[in-house]
Amino acid sequence: MSLTGEFSYLFRIPVTYESPINSNRCSERLMNSKRNMEGDTPIYKIIPPAISSAGVYYFTTDNDVQYEVRFGRRQDNILHATIVFGVINDEYEGEEYVVTNKGELYRVMSTVVEIVKIFMSEHPKIMCYEFTGVAKEGEDENGVTVRINLYRRYLPRIFDKEWEFAFKGNSALVTRVRKN
Repeated sequence: MSLTGEFSYLFRIPVTYESPINSNRCSERLMNSKRNMEGDTPIYKIIPPAISSAGVYYFTTDNDVQYEVRFGRRQDNILHATIVFGVINDEYEGEEYVVTNKGELYRVMSTVVEIVKIFMSEHPKIMCYEFTGVAKEGEDENGVTVRINLYRRYLPRIFDKEWEFAFKGNSALVTRVRKN
């Protein structure tokens, strides 16, 4: 799939750009692997965006729970990405942050880790990633949530020593450490 036309200058890419996801250069292992890059917990099959700059990935669990992982850019800083993910099945009535209780948490999180790594490899200039652990019923919306504690556990699997973590309430900000 190619990106052409008047908006290609916004991305600082040639007028025609072949997405690595849709080309033969893309590693089949990344998209169809049963395990993540470290070989830990199995992952689900990842459906990447048609254009890598679109930043929306999908996967479906063995219990047919469909997830969307979305990368957004801040208007005031395009090198700052916000990551949100959640359930998109109609049966959950639009509640994307629902707790499914299907026993798939670790595999879902390993798949999200893999998707973030894929996005990072395709967007190496991003300097900051932001995660928000949306509060479940009964939790303080601005306080430390169960979800942010879960993210705290998984962030080191995504980011190496070139990144530093800052946690405040229900948010995690991961920033690339500038090299001298």
